[in-house]
Amino acid sequence: MELYIVFTDSEIVLTKQQYESWRELQNDFFNYKSSLGPWQENLVIDYLNSHYPDLSPSAQLQVTALITSGHFEVPLKMSQNDK
Repeated sequence: MELYIVFTDSEIVLTKQQYESWRELQNDFFNYKSSLGPWQENLVIDYLNSHYPDLSPSAQLQVTALITSGHFEVPLKMSQNDK
């Protein structure tokens, strides 16, 4: 499954919604700043582990939770130290 990491002014969102272009992403997310993807889940996990090593729950758990859920997007949960 391909995922996107979406950066907004206020949060980072993981989404499994498929988009044709970043402009579609921009239209769907309020305060859109940038996005990465589409990436396979292992690349998303690697990126998050590299750039946000103290995520809680872990990047693996958050990505797996999105994939197995009925939701198309979830905000990335940061550790208390990252807020």
